[in-house]
Amino acid sequence: SPHCIAMCGAACAGIGRAARPHGTQALLLFQGGRLAGYAALGAVAAASMQGLGWLGGQVAVLRPLWTLVHVAAVVLGLSLLVYARQPLWLDLGARRIWARVRPGTQRLGRVAPLGLGAAWALLPCGLLYSAVMVAALSGSVFNGAAVMALFAVGSGLVLFAGPCLLLRLGRFGGNGG
Repeated sequence: SPHCIAMCGAACAGIGRAARPHGTQALLLFQGGRLAGYAALGAVAAASMQGLGWLGGQVAVLRPLWTLVHVAAVVLGLSLLVYARQPLWLDLGARRIWARVRPGTQRLGRVAPLGLGAAWALLPCGLLYSAVMVAALSGSVFNGAAVMALFAVGSGLVLFAGPCLLLRLGRFGGNGG
């Protein structure tokens, strides 16, 4: 929660502020979009890993590749732990995807917070990618989606309450909020 509010709290408050006078509704739509986007990402990650695992079990030549995927996941996790940041190649790839998705969210009108929340799953975030890795190794598509849905709910609590507090303080703080 501290990481999430520090990195995304102001952006979430901006979503609520831009949607005035329906800021709370916009934040709820955004959180619903995040939940859906994160769950879908977890399901895709788990399905990809499951498919590769099945293929590795069926084709003997792919078994070393399956082992290599697990070793790469451990190495990436250790890298995130040691350096406390994501590798540049991962960050740049996510930024390219986000640059393509972001303009589409601006054309959604009143449901833009929902679309933006769903696209939020593509943001370059080491903590998010760590959760995706857990989802990928969860064993089933349902479990992968559940892992990411729980991550979205846990981080969503602070990403809803924090911006609501910021918006309320802005309204009563005398800055014209």
